Amino acid sequence: MISVHSDIIQYKGSHYNFGYMQGKQLRNSPILAHRKKLWGPRKNRHFLINKRAFKKIIHSFFPSMWNEIVGLADGLKCSIEEAIIEFGGYYLEYGKSGCSIFTTEQYMVRNYDNHPETYEGRYVIYEPTDHGYTTVGPSMQITGRTDGMNEKGLVMGYNFINRKKSDDGFLCNMIGRMILELCADVDEAISLLKEIPHRHSFSYVLLDPFHKPLIVEASPRRVSVREGSICTNHFKHLTEENRYRMDDSKAREDTMNMKQKHIHDPLNAFKLLNDPNQGVFSRKYGAYAGTLHTAIYLPSERKAGIALGENKYPLIFNIDELLKQKHIRAKRIKGRIRANMPFINE
Repeated sequence: MISVHSDIIQYKGSHYNFGYMQGKQLRNSPILAHRKKLWGPRKNRHFLINKRAFKKIIHSFFPSMWNEIVGLADGLKCSIEEAIIEFGGYYLEYGKSGCSIFTTEQYMVRNYDNHPETYEGRYVIYEPTDHGYTTVGPSMQITGRTDGMNEKGLVMGYNFINRKKSDDGFLCNMIGRMILELCADVDEAISLLKEIPHRHSFSYVLLDPFHKPLIVEASPRRVSVREGSICTNHFKHLTEENRYRMDDSKAREDTMNMKQKHIHDPLNAFKLLNDPNQGVFSRKYGAYAGTLHTAIYLPSERKAGIALGENKYPLIFNIDELLKQKHIRAKRIKGRIRANMPFINE
């Protein structure tokens, strides 16, 4: 077992200033150095970017993100082209991963499964003062989010399906950030998912205080919406997009289906996903499918929680309290994972 941590980053301000602050922080962080080593061979095919085309498409859907990327470039003292590649959520590839989501009308619990070397260890609480909703959630590629909740109680989590037959479009982490910052409820999130271009195939699980959980199956070719409380790594509607091997995905789905009748409250659901003995939590870190965090979201209470590693209680954040100018005293979320390497923030 090795110790890991996520830094808690809380900020209120404009997107440019938020980007600039993050850029200054990243100058002294090992995150980007580790990312360059990880993505190096794959990144070369994306050096010839079309800055004008990216600026046009990001302005079409998320104009304030352009300001954040400019702020990151200024804070890091790098070119805008490099910042677009690193943080634009449009160019770098997304590796395979696991992930499991269990939802009811009251809460969502989600395991984020991947390799530790892909995990930034940043839990971001951002209150924009220029445009967008306050959001909380773990970051991915700095600007993106793996899952999260906004001040309206909208919750989002996504699960990887397939990266073959990819097309021009946004990556899952940037799409997650768009949903949380731009959408007030499930209906608005579905409309956005139907409108934006998708680079890869992912399921997006959505929940808010007024809707039943919905699963949006999105590929570069089609988007389909279905009701559902359990989601792993295969589509039910867009089956032509699935990977050839889905045994592990279906096994986790079957486990949650079988045990959901014994789940009577959010804590029971959290334990189902966070306890390795229950059959959902994964220790397959070398196969890019080990559980890095378990998150819990309660939309009506506007509370979000997260734990790193196995058999842990979540640290809970109250968005309503944060909006009252409450500053988080905790600086880090700590945990332990049964892996041979830490997160890239070490």
